[in-house]
Amino acid sequence: MAIEMRPATVFDDVATVIGPKNPESSVCFCLSYRIPSKEANALRGPERAERVRRLMAEEEHPIGVLAYDGDDVVGWAAVAPRARTHFATFRKIPHIDDADVWSLWCFRVRPGHRKKGVMHSLIDGAVAFARDNGAPAIEGYPVDNGDAKVDLTMAYVGTRRLFEKAGFEKAADTTSVLSGFPRVLMRRELR
Repeated sequence: MAIEMRPATVFDDVATVIGPKNPESSVCFCLSYRIPSKEANALRGPERAERVRRLMAEEEHPIGVLAYDGDDVVGWAAVAPRARTHFATFRKIPHIDDADVWSLWCFRVRPGHRKKGVMHSLIDGAVAFARDNGAPAIEGYPVDNGDAKVDLTMAYVGTRRLFEKAGFEKAADTTSVLSGFPRVLMRRELR
């Protein structure tokens, strides 16, 4: 499988990967860290899709990157300047300096395409996207699960091991916990 990475500029492709199966659902579309939690919690059904469309139109940069296997979209990674995300004010994840870092916080690989290296392509594509858009560094906030299995629904933040394989280093502990595992701040300098 030859994975091609592209900026997330096509709404239908974004919806294919991170949109809920049921259009009336009030979950996903990767809005949790993108917009204020009060707004995210209030959005229901198609309103969530419309909010993503607006984000795609409003943001200076595409809202993430997509992985393609030929013409099929198979994966997603949310990546953006930290200042444009909830991580700018999220108290459980520290800022280690005042650099205009980018955040990488959500991954999704479509069923049928998992365990084929798509996650590695997504993280590499997100790093390249951030670098190409002038980011001095990129951070992720994965779980530090050691050798323990992570529930698939909570694996969206990635694992420390995934980030280490992509050249990130642990920069700080956090007070954030996901599915019983502590999250760590992983960082990769880009300049």
